[in-house]
Amino acid sequence: MAVSSTAGLVFTVRRKTPELVAPAKSTPHEYKPLSDIDDQEGLRFHIPVIQFYRKDGAMEGRDPVKVIREAVAKTLVWYYPFAGRLRELGAGRKLMVDCTGEGVLFIEADADVTLDHFGDALQPPFPCLDQLLYDVPGSGGVLDCPLLLIQVTRLGCGGFIVALRLNHTMSDAPGLVQFMEAVGEVARGADSISVQPVWQRELLSARNPQHVTCTHHEYDEVPDTKGTIIPLDDMAHRSFFFGHKEVSALRKFVPPHLQDKCSTFEVLTACLWRCRTIALQPDPEEEVRILCVVNARGKFNPPLPVGYYGNAFAFPVAMSTAGKLCQNPLGYALELVMKAKADVTEEYMRSLADLMVIRGRPHFTVVRSYLVSDVTRAGFRDVDFGWGKAAYGGPAKGGVGAIPGVASFYIPFTNKNGETGIVVPFCLPGPAMDRFMIQLDSMLNSKNPTKNGKTSITSAM
Repeated sequence: MAVSSTAGLVFTVRRKTPELVAPAKSTPHEYKPLSDIDDQEGLRFHIPVIQFYRKDGAMEGRDPVKVIREAVAKTLVWYYPFAGRLRELGAGRKLMVDCTGEGVLFIEADADVTLDHFGDALQPPFPCLDQLLYDVPGSGGVLDCPLLLIQVTRLGCGGFIVALRLNHTMSDAPGLVQFMEAVGEVARGADSISVQPVWQRELLSARNPQHVTCTHHEYDEVPDTKGTIIPLDDMAHRSFFFGHKEVSALRKFVPPHLQDKCSTFEVLTACLWRCRTIALQPDPEEEVRILCVVNARGKFNPPLPVGYYGNAFAFPVAMSTAGKLCQNPLGYALELVMKAKADVTEEYMRSLADLMVIRGRPHFTVVRSYLVSDVTRAGFRDVDFGWGKAAYGGPAKGGVGAIPGVASFYIPFTNKNGETGIVVPFCLPGPAMDRFMIQLDSMLNSKNPTKNGKTSITSAM
């Protein structure tokens, strides 16, 4: 039993002993190597996802814990690598899945709270996450540990919460959603799944011989000479909503020659990168970076096969001195972001896989870096276990990863007024968060964007 609270809400979570859910039928015992994109250092961590479901009268008498547990076991027959364990075998820290069939961790829980108690707007951060997704001791390692942890928590209102933790080396967001949708199909009574999983990780493995043909500044070795990695103490977690009104306000800062060329993702990313840099107050001569997660599935010719559930993305980077980023209008940052995204091609991905092998699978640069990942089209909210679509579905918090505080997600969201848009969980030290909010508010409420387009780092203190 554990007591947790969120926004003044206090409730009790009762958990049963965690269990291993194995595939419902016998599966092959074999070794499956990950791709050279999968096993890079920056993906060797567990990423949390959470989904909230409302009561459905049509499902009266059905237990979501039992339904989902049985569906997971059946789905693992197709996705049996998830039931295995990672081993580091061979030269160069190469990761392989030992398909042991041991299973994934599953936790059954009950909470004496209703979905309505979480408030009108379900959005990160969820301070209760440590109880809704219990960190089973010894389960959080990369090697020799369960690759998935799933907790299903019944609520007093008849709704429930599905929280999940994935070893990121196995899948990216589209790959994880593909698995979860398969679980949903089986939970709703299907005898087979509509999208068959495709392993084929060799499609994103290094060439022989390896040859780096593109520039990959996202893996530069940058020393933290001025102590600029964000400290873990005094971290503030907030979420920011960007609907049509907010995006329109930010677009007023976009120069005319870019208005018809830039996406909402690019405008929002440029804005957040700039505001975040101002808030952190780096030395104006220091180099700062923005890394954009770009899905590369469609960049290949032919495209990666439907059903491929490995990591298939890159971290292209834009760089600038802090002074130039903060003192120039938004268009400066925007052009840098647009160019970085455009760099990702099939050859870029081939070059990246080669670099991973040549350089020993390095971590992406985190010193003075900010990373954004757009999961608005991933489909977390659409996963249906029989109770309909999720009231909220997506990453459980921002700032996750081996280096907390570096990453933000763009999550599809409908606010309490019924407006659709994007919610962005954000993680910064307390004083920097205050400065960030002031800077962002000044852009969202500016009466004269052309005059408000330049900001010095010192003026934002």
